[in-house]
Amino acid sequence: MKRLENKVAIITGSASGMGRSTAELFAKEGAKVAVTDLNVEQGLDVVENIKAAGGEAHFWKLDVSSEDSIKTVYAEVVEKWGKLDILINNAGVTGVDKPTHELSEEEWDFVFNVDVKGVFFSTKHAIPYLKKNGKGSIVNFSSIYGLVGSHELTAYHAAKGAVTLMTKKDAITYGPDNIRVNSVHPGTILTPLVQQLADNSPGYKENQIKKHPIGFLGKPEDVSYAVLFLASDEARFITGASLAVDGGYTAQ
Repeated sequence: MKRLENKVAIITGSASGMGRSTAELFAKEGAKVAVTDLNVEQGLDVVENIKAAGGEAHFWKLDVSSEDSIKTVYAEVVEKWGKLDILINNAGVTGVDKPTHELSEEEWDFVFNVDVKGVFFSTKHAIPYLKKNGKGSIVNFSSIYGLVGSHELTAYHAAKGAVTLMTKKDAITYGPDNIRVNSVHPGTILTPLVQQLADNSPGYKENQIKKHPIGFLGKPEDVSYAVLFLASDEARFITGASLAVDGGYTAQ
């Protein structure tokens, strides 16, 4: 039996990168996948690839910073497939790289509107469906920067720290409803955007590898398999956990 057989999953920001990898893996493991993103062209491409491989998926355009958008899309997902089992809060932005004293309110709000409000709105409107379902799993994408500090990305650090603690709080609140809430914390992952940065910035990849004791950088599927485990019934006794998928970055 496939690991997500008969499950319905919503994955935000799943048109590219780790979200896309997760959507394709979930479909391969038997889930009906709601691919959601602002990028319509790439989102439809993900759905096409999933269907070509024999999986089931549908695309919805979604702005996670808009509560109305989330409320409408999630209702349509449940109307289409009858239930919701899994929510993956992957959509996120890094924002500008400035120290605290140089950061504008607008630059701060841009990151928080997506990375924090997005998780809040998404969780808020998924929970009633998960409660009706009798159980569920939520996996929030945080970051190594939601666990440790660094010299860069002020707003991103603060936002991912908020996601980390919101995860633990919600795990406690919704545990009695048999709804598990966990977070994953990727290190440097070679998504298409990161790979492009590495290709255009001499020494970038080598410098990043030095920060990861395992000696190489992760690929999107490395994170997706961790998310798959947390989303599946195999992790039925795991909630409130912060799973670092970082090649040892945060162990130092």
